[in-house]
Amino acid sequence: MHDFPAGRFAVWATAWLTGRTSYDDALDALVGDSAHRVAGLPCTDEAVPLGWALSALRSAGERRFRLVLPVPGDVRGLPRVPGLSELGLEAGQAAVGERLALVPEALGPEAVQWTAFDLTGVPPVPPPVEGTLRAVSGVLDLAVGDAARTLVELDLARWHPEVPALLAGLAEAAHVPGMPPGTDPLAMTLLARAQRLAKVLDLALTDAPGGAVTHRQAAARDDALRPLAEAVREAITAAFNNIPR
Repeated sequence: MHDFPAGRFAVWATAWLTGRTSYDDALDALVGDSAHRVAGLPCTDEAVPLGWALSALRSAGERRFRLVLPVPGDVRGLPRVPGLSELGLEAGQAAVGERLALVPEALGPEAVQWTAFDLTGVPPVPPPVEGTLRAVSGVLDLAVGDAARTLVELDLARWHPEVPALLAGLAEAAHVPGMPPGTDPLAMTLLARAQRLAKVLDLALTDAPGGAVTHRQAAARDDALRPLAEAVREAITAAFNNIPR
């Protein structure tokens, strides 16, 4: 849950489509040293480079993309296109525009395959109501506080020595690399904190080595941490979808 190519695509493609960054800068930020190919783009018979897709989006009149992080039982923000919800759930993420939706799949450390879904003629999906960055940050703070006792009871520091450092760094995580120029500093802080907490959740939801965790105990743990997981998901989405004024 810590790498969000769909989030990077949403924020950089939007910056490029709205004239806030150059094509070269957007493509460099999205691709780097990896190979990105897009399959299923309208009017194409085979996969094309991501840069080709970016140019096609502007020609088609696309203006912005939003990151959607679907989870079982909640696929809000995903248009009803055959196969999109299933693939989006499998990837845990999607970049959704008005004319196209894109779902990434890592093929290794140096390659990403994108599947495009044509939204022509598809009823538009109202974007999820997103709170202000400050409001979302406040919800995240409350969720961390409520989950603190559960994290202590799980004795994570014993099994995962990196947890105290991750939690201690929440107040210092004020910047994440690779965001477009002009990104709200609060969005970067929120994203950095949420990504740290996502790592903590991964560790918390993994049974301790050799620990005898019953189904009931695991269910109680998951229930206690679910509000934090939802707050992290909301924070990541809000950070990537924020547009500078």
